[in-house]
Amino acid sequence: MSPQSPLEGVLVPLLTPFGDDLRPDPVRFIALARHLMGQGLGLAPFGTTSEGNSLSVDEKIALLDALVEAGLDPARMMPGTGACALSDTVRLSAHAVRLGCGGVLMLPPFYYKTVCDEGLFRAFATAIEGIGDPRLRVYLYHFPRQSQIPLSLALIRRLVAAFPGIVVGAKDSSGEFANMEAMATGIPGFKVFAGTERLILPMMRAGGAGCISANANINGAAMLELWHRWREPEAEALQAELESFRSVMEGMPLIAALKAILARRLGDDGWRRVRPPLVELSTEVDAVVHRRLTEILE
Repeated sequence: MSPQSPLEGVLVPLLTPFGDDLRPDPVRFIALARHLMGQGLGLAPFGTTSEGNSLSVDEKIALLDALVEAGLDPARMMPGTGACALSDTVRLSAHAVRLGCGGVLMLPPFYYKTVCDEGLFRAFATAIEGIGDPRLRVYLYHFPRQSQIPLSLALIRRLVAAFPGIVVGAKDSSGEFANMEAMATGIPGFKVFAGTERLILPMMRAGGAGCISANANINGAAMLELWHRWREPEAEALQAELESFRSVMEGMPLIAALKAILARRLGDDGWRRVRPPLVELSTEVDAVVHRRLTEILE
């Protein structure tokens, strides 16, 4: 698998900084994006870790424009565009395509629960047809624990057959390797990204495309090293190191914890801000995270 492919490897669900007024801060946003892309990482802004569903379509468009205007390569970006309202999905996705983004990460409409595959197929089909651009590349976002809307393999196969060359991959944040493996091995050419760095090595061995993980905001270079070296004898040890790092973060309020770590690293407390209903990491938990990370990195 070529490391030159823009949307393979490790992509970062970019943290979104906020100012005192809780509006997105494009200056901090661009600085973080530039730093991470400089490490060789791609970007997947406006996903779960980005507090994407706390941002309006206008805010996302403005931030995406800011990245591209700053000279960052849109071909290495997969912005999250799925929304409850199909018109929002269409508007944001179409804008991403016009900017030259390599793909879009599309959640299903997630407010109504227990919807059937037929309804989900119609939702994705309506969005894709509404965008109406042959340059569109859709990566489906399978995150049933958060969205409560699972994407079945039968549905995915139907979408790939109906929209060949447009529905091209998925991010699977279910944590279920068997499901990821079935997508990667059972759908020819389908590019599957694990939603956790715990599964980079097995995912690559199964023919996966890479990983999109929240922790890439602070540990992305180590993930990318494993992606490059997954065939080498050291791969198992590199995977174990990633799992040790992730173990520190599990059980924490992840977005607040990542922002607290970034604030420490940059000496910029402005990075601690989250948008309600989320709250900043407490002083006590912040100290615990810092101590644990210091221990494993020594």
